[in-house]
Amino acid sequence: MSFSRLFGAATLAGLALTGYAAAEARAYTLRQVRLPVLPAGARPIRLLQVTDLHLTPNQRAKREWVRGLAALEPDLVVNNGDNLAHRDAVPAALDALGPLLDLPGVYVFGSNDYFEPGMRNPLQYLFPDTGRRHTQVPQLPWRDLRAGFDAAGWTDLTNLRTSLTVGELEIAFAGVDDPHLRYDDLSAVAGPADATADLRLAVAHAPYLRVLDQFARDGYDAILAGHTHGGQVCLPFYGALTTNCDLEPARAKGLHRHPAASADGDPGSSWLHVSAGLGTNPYLRLRVACRPEATLMTLAPRA
Repeated sequence: MSFSRLFGAATLAGLALTGYAAAEARAYTLRQVRLPVLPAGARPIRLLQVTDLHLTPNQRAKREWVRGLAALEPDLVVNNGDNLAHRDAVPAALDALGPLLDLPGVYVFGSNDYFEPGMRNPLQYLFPDTGRRHTQVPQLPWRDLRAGFDAAGWTDLTNLRTSLTVGELEIAFAGVDDPHLRYDDLSAVAGPADATADLRLAVAHAPYLRVLDQFARDGYDAILAGHTHGGQVCLPFYGALTTNCDLEPARAKGLHRHPAASADGDPGSSWLHVSAGLGTNPYLRLRVACRPEATLMTLAPRA
């Protein structure tokens, strides 16, 4: 085969893959998970985890899909951050989450709530993290987003511990600011989780091991995180190549234990759920073998 034919075939294959990846980035999917963390005899509760929307004002299909999640009638909403991808996106985010804001909810922020996104070479994520963060760019109006969440009654977990009553259950929460930016203040939330609560949940944007380790040691039943996009571009039958943090790719999304080597129920081991989230960088709206997702978790009594 001549070089021109090879080049043409490669170009067509590349265009086909790009088209597929662009379509998959818009194939919003609801994942369902059952998590046995409640006391015996407790009524199950439905927790909706929504993260990494990366919204711009013109993403109407994503906004409508997120608004439709209210029909699931969850008892609790957990938002793991990275809602914004544009300086004018706060009204779009509040509109998308609007019906969910009427429900009990907790939230933390991620780096893309704080700073404007930029065009990045996606191959850089395959190399070791240099520690450099793109903070020398204009800030996004995260204070307006926080004001909207707070006005609706959602609870800010930024480096805080608190508790909420959801249904008949008392839930103890701990949350940290974005570990990817090293905004997390682990000393502010350190200490044993409330043993008198019916359930203990920890929330972070990025699942860095230092954060997961502390929450597991402190006795939280489950840790919820986002940030990884599930790897975003994955290999079929293999999975994620990177997580954009120090969590290993095998746990880039889904339900696992932390520490990973601990048996279920061992002291110091928590459930970890990492959501692949709903968005991408607005300049590269592509996903491969990793659909954008929200997760409906049924929290059930322990066996």
